[in-house]
Amino acid sequence: MAQIKVYGLGDRLNPIKAKLSNIIHDCAIEILQLPPDKRFHRFLPLDESDFYYPPDRSNNYLIIEISIFEGRAVETKKQLIRLLIQNIHEKLNISLTDIEITIFETPKHNWGIRGLPGDELVLNYKVEV
Repeated sequence: MAQIKVYGLGDRLNPIKAKLSNIIHDCAIEILQLPPDKRFHRFLPLDESDFYYPPDRSNNYLIIEISIFEGRAVETKKQLIRLLIQNIHEKLNISLTDIEITIFETPKHNWGIRGLPGDELVLNYKVEV
């Protein structure tokens, strides 16, 4: 399971949402080995008055927050971060300094999915990758 939130300025984020979602999803499938039908993305386009960031970032600045079940290896998470940054940079021409990613891991029992606590779900993919 991965729930992904993407924040950015609305006038910059809205035109690239579909392509960015595809990039994120392809990376999650490749690195986290998620099934192709497990796409849970939310885009939060912000007005300039609601998005403050340092002067060394441009108006293309993106914050990507990824919530996942705990259990992935440190190297797997690093690979995901590297691949996301590389693909977003190359495919959307967004500066490396304008891409920020945070991974939040929580125990399965802290999730409620399909009417069950996450640790009671039968998953069709491995979490320990």
